[in-house]
Amino acid sequence: MKPTHKLLFVLCPMLVLGFIYYSSGKLHLHVWGQKSQLETEIPAGRIVGSVYDKQGFLLQLDTKLPPELAYKYGNLSEGVCKPGYTTAKMTSIYPKFIQPAPLFLDRNFKRLAKVSNYLPPFGFKTQERIIDSILTATKNYGLGEELDSLSCKRCVIVGNGGILFNKSLGSRIDEYDVVVRLNEAPVNGYSKDVGTKTTLRITYPEGAIQKPENYEKDSLFVFSAFKPLDFKWLKHMVFKEKLRGVEGFWKSVAHYVPREPTEIRILNPYFIQEAAFQFIGLPFNNGLMGKGNIPTLGTVAITMALHNCDEVAVAGFGYDMNMPHAPLHYYEAVKMSAIKESWTHNISKEKEFLRKLVKANVITDLTHGI
Repeated sequence: MKPTHKLLFVLCPMLVLGFIYYSSGKLHLHVWGQKSQLETEIPAGRIVGSVYDKQGFLLQLDTKLPPELAYKYGNLSEGVCKPGYTTAKMTSIYPKFIQPAPLFLDRNFKRLAKVSNYLPPFGFKTQERIIDSILTATKNYGLGEELDSLSCKRCVIVGNGGILFNKSLGSRIDEYDVVVRLNEAPVNGYSKDVGTKTTLRITYPEGAIQKPENYEKDSLFVFSAFKPLDFKWLKHMVFKEKLRGVEGFWKSVAHYVPREPTEIRILNPYFIQEAAFQFIGLPFNNGLMGKGNIPTLGTVAITMALHNCDEVAVAGFGYDMNMPHAPLHYYEAVKMSAIKESWTHNISKEKEFLRKLVKANVITDLTHGI
């Protein structure tokens, strides 16, 4: 070590070894065994007890509120929506978190620098013209006047996991302001466990409900693109054009979506990008889709909620690989072992990320599967 670097003391928490040194007017934390770019600057005078993992999350997670948050939220009555709670909790365990991130693409979508230079699924590069055409028709870019005007939103992301079955959580799910469902997961016939309310249903072509009669009456159709071809499919759905040729899709797709253009939205692809590279730590792969670097739609939906909801709950999440014969989804007989065949997702790394959120009380897991 150079003489100008003054060693102060050795840091020895349970999980890491390292040292702190003073240089250029700042304290620096160096963790042994980590790459040099993970070296963290610490403002002089700050108490050093916070050590972060390679994704930037606190290693020592605590469900207790930091003093400043306990003061802000501690006196609110039970069940009252806590404005800004999710952002405050998320920032306390992940200081890099920046809250503003538009829920859906609007006519000014090209301003979104973080996604403009990436191809789908991590951005919209090469698809600007077709997106512009779609957004001209959809005209609306929010949740709707009533929800957009709420000063505090409580959201629940309903996953499709078999763990939802026989939990009788339906009435509790319906109490949330925003109920998010994924792909073709049905409500009819399962309302006791999954509720009846759907605010928005996030899907991609291969995951969309194929029978028009299975769509709910009042919900937004939220499109999430994973490849350039997906935007072409959406254009056909918005303009009610006949779908000719389905080459390039990995399974059959819906040929009709019973929604008016004003009820269709395009999910901001930033949530896929952030979930994959910042939160989970999947391979960057030059910013292209590749083996094991695509987050599941459920984790993308949770990432979306972290930015746009004041309180976030989840239900129906959690794959237990130790129970290969357990049902994968609450509505069909496919077994848990089927998920091992997926080349796109890294379930264990996703679970690691979601567990951080649950452990730190950033999100509430209603089915205790994470």
